[in-house]
Amino acid sequence: MAGKNHISDLDSHLGYWLRVVSNAVSQEFARKLEREGVTVAEWVFLRMLYGASPVAPSKLAERMGMTKGAISKLADRLTEKALIERGADPDDRRGQTLSLTAAARPLVERLAKLADANDIQFFGALNGEERAEMERLLRKIVAERSLRNVATD
Repeated sequence: MAGKNHISDLDSHLGYWLRVVSNAVSQEFARKLEREGVTVAEWVFLRMLYGASPVAPSKLAERMGMTKGAISKLADRLTEKALIERGADPDDRRGQTLSLTAAARPLVERLAKLADANDIQFFGALNGEERAEMERLLRKIVAERSLRNVATD
């Protein structure tokens, strides 16, 4: 037909395939975390605090690419679950810090094993060289586009 514009097929876009994989990986991991009583955002929050000294909420918001309000809501939920505690910020009399409770440490370690297993489940089909190349390419895109947000959904 003359004059008909050609448009690319949906599956000819790398973004399409990236989203297919990302959705599957994320949804499966979210289901695993849900069985442990934690959301993906809570897991990321807890993992960021693991092994760190007490952190100001504003610093955590910056690292996670979230607003201070969103961090505050997550902190409230995790405080209610007795997984984090608030403390006084030694550098700012009006500020506070966030840190893991002793009860949270074994949970974070257990959840990290779930994250590792989820990675193996989805990326185990790649050999070591393929996996390294995929990671290199994704990191290159992240650096090139200055992407900073941590995936939490």
